[in-house]
Amino acid sequence: MPHESPIPDPLAWLTAAYGPELSRLEEDPGLLAAVDQHAAAVRDAVPLDAPHLSDYLLGFLDELHDRGWRPHDPEPFPALRLTALCWLARRAGLLPADDFLA
Repeated sequence: MPHESPIPDPLAWLTAAYGPELSRLEEDPGLLAAVDQHAAAVRDAVPLDAPHLSDYLLGFLDELHDRGWRPHDPEPFPALRLTALCWLARRAGLLPADDFLA
């Protein structure tokens, strides 16, 4: 059963929130390596399609919320995982078109 969410389109939210980080990957090999490790963990956990990535994203956000995390907290793990989700969705052609993703 799909995850119920107040976010109408989780992947569109992800694009708006973490899509701009994708441009940094080309400039920062260390960041790219960290995001790639997170992407590998996600690839091992779920199929790379919109419903599964959306459900994974919503579950991950629920867990972060339960732990008291808020966007822009200094802990790197959540931001890296969310950037990796965005990167995977982009590579799978699942993100809405935006200029920064061109």
